[in-house]
This record gives sequence, C-alpha cells and structure tokens, in this order.
Amino acid sequence: MRRLVSVGEGAPGRNLVPPKVPHQATQEEARAARGEVNRLWHVTLSVSGPEAPLGEVRRGLEQLAHDHPFLLTSRYANDHAEIRYWEEARDLRDAAAVALRLWGEHRASARLPPWEIVGLEVIDRATYQQRVAEGYGPPPAAPVGVHPF
Repeated sequence: MRRLVSVGEGAPGRNLVPPKVPHQATQEEARAARGEVNRLWHVTLSVSGPEAPLGEVRRGLEQLAHDHPFLLTSRYANDHAEIRYWEEARDLRDAAAVALRLWGEHRASARLPPWEIVGLEVIDRATYQQRVAEGYGPPPAAPVGVHPF
C-alpha cells in the first residue's frame, strides 16, 4: 500500500501526491547505459553418439526447430548432427553458454538421441560475413531446415 504525503502548507489531506518511486532500470537499460549491447553470434553446434534411426534423428531435429525457430539449419546422419543458428548475446561467453545447454536441455522434450556435444564454434557476425565473402567460411544457411548430410 502506498503512503500518501502532504505537500505544501494547506490543511492535512490537501495536495496529496504519491511519494516518488525511483525508476528501476531493466537489465537491457542498464547494459545500454554502460555501453553494452547485444550482438549477433553465428553458432555451429556438432553432436555425435551411437547410431540412431535416421527417421528419429530427423523428427527430433524438426521438433527442436519447431520449439526454437531461431535454428537456421540442421544436417544429420545416423550418428552425428550439426545445428547452425544465430544467437543474440552480450558477448561470446554468453552465446557459447546458451549453445552448450541447447542439446541437453531439449533432449527429452524433442526426443533427441543421447548424443554428446563434440564441437562448438561461435563467431561474431562480422567474422561470419568475412569468411563467406572470402569463400572459406560456411555457406549461408540455405536451404533453411533439417537435411541429411
């Protein structure tokens, strides 16, 4: 319950206004005030493990893409897969932390194979674009979706 305070010299109860409540900055506003902004990071996550039926691997990756539409493309075989997507994060450490949790956190809900992460690459947008322009980076993620190797 807010306490009302009297302002001015009038009789009690006149000119009542609520006390000032300091503005609480959101995390985004606080980062912006410090000059920190989120950036885009291109993530390639590689997983592998015991062989699984191709249909189950595809269905699991499609479910993961449905649950998380930020996924650009997934390639798969019966014993490994590669997931590529853009992540918005403050820095590389934050983007990598999210990527390292992705497979494990969604293994049950998407019924993904019990594979382990065997590779992770996180690069900033400028590096990704430079690699593609020079012809030695991964091609742009097209076609988007889930595809066999």
